[in-house]
Amino acid sequence: MSANNGGAGSPGWKLGLALVSLALSLLLWLNGLIDSLNRPSVGNALNLRQLELTVLAAPDLQPPLRQWLAAGDPLASLSKALNDQINQDAEAGRATSADLLLEQALVQARQGQAELASRNISALSSAGGPFQRLADGLDKPGSLSALEVRDLLKQINGSTLVRQWTCETALDINGCDRAGTAQRARTQLLAVTLVPGGGLLLGLALLLRELWQRWRGRSAAPAPWQGPPLSGVDVVLLVAGGFVVVGELLTPLVVGPLLASLLNGLSLNPTLRQGLTVVGLYAALMAGPLLILRWMLGSLGNAPEGGWLQFRWWPAGLNLRMALKGFLMVLPLVSFTGWMQSKLFGDPGGSNPLLELVLNSHNLPALACFGLTAIVLAPLFEETIFRGVLLPVAARHLGSGWGILLSAAVFAVAHLSLGEFPPLLVLGLGLGWLRWRGGRLASCVFMHALWNSLTFLNLVVLGW
Repeated sequence: MSANNGGAGSPGWKLGLALVSLALSLLLWLNGLIDSLNRPSVGNALNLRQLELTVLAAPDLQPPLRQWLAAGDPLASLSKALNDQINQDAEAGRATSADLLLEQALVQARQGQAELASRNISALSSAGGPFQRLADGLDKPGSLSALEVRDLLKQINGSTLVRQWTCETALDINGCDRAGTAQRARTQLLAVTLVPGGGLLLGLALLLRELWQRWRGRSAAPAPWQGPPLSGVDVVLLVAGGFVVVGELLTPLVVGPLLASLLNGLSLNPTLRQGLTVVGLYAALMAGPLLILRWMLGSLGNAPEGGWLQFRWWPAGLNLRMALKGFLMVLPLVSFTGWMQSKLFGDPGGSNPLLELVLNSHNLPALACFGLTAIVLAPLFEETIFRGVLLPVAARHLGSGWGILLSAAVFAVAHLSLGEFPPLLVLGLGLGWLRWRGGRLASCVFMHALWNSLTFLNLVVLGW
């Protein structure tokens, strides 16, 4: 394809730049995927939080909810999960965190293992700071005032169970709003089980209905592909050169120190500073690739109806219905993929660090920053690149099926996590299918936002 279909400069010059960008991208992505194996998985933390809620909520659950949500011995399950996490840290050469030691000591005390609990409390004394003072309070109940205990609990990165049981043990009372904590835990537990569970059932029904209609030949024909008439070289320049080299490599190096200097000069809560850093860096990451895309599209002449990217935001109701249907249909497929992966390979780790930040944040402005990044900026930007440009161009050259697969694979790899690759690949296939069936990029943006919203809200509910 001629140069006016992908930007200025000779085809040879563009091809050389594209090949260099592709080589750098492959090196960066390979290194990122390998490094992801050394990152902890948020899955372990999520499992712990759900077990904690189960333990707290169990006294407030009535049959049949108790048999469904808290079957067996929740406290024993929590104890096993804590021991597994501590053993994993030891195998990986990581020191056990003070908050994990504190929780293990509290669980052991509840199980009547006083000697083991005392040993962990003694180890906690060497952690210094609030943990040392809390250890003294746990070792000598009643030695700290209620005000001192609550002040110390605000300083540690503890879950609801840790805060509640520390309060009860250190003050040597049965108060600390035990009933209120149990009721809140029940509400949280229902929210993180009923909503996803209901979505899975509804999504499975919609998926079976879609397969039945296709088998019966009643499924509507897909919309014809419409997208920017760019060449493969153009797309490599945009994805490898713009998204990876400019966005993921150069932007943090240039913008990161400037942003850190600006925020460090302000008197901000550390968690809020993290939130502003995340949203600022992501906005800067978007700028380079989007400017390159605008430059490319500007050389194409008059755009067709709906624009080169076919966002087609209106009617908004139609886009939302398509997005919700696609979201529900892909939910059981992604869940099944994640379940199979855990059964076959265990937990490979490598979760997105943003997930851990959301789970452990109790700062509303910081959560707003994380939410803006995950629910608004990421879906809009990633769908523009992967389903707005890469997918239609790849489909034109390779066919619809291979185009959807290629765009989904690049989308999954771009998240730099081997552990999350299989579920993200399936999610990318679902987003590609929606773009193919409906011909609207806006519905893909909404579906992506729905997916990230479910993940975000689940983290907030479990972590609050």
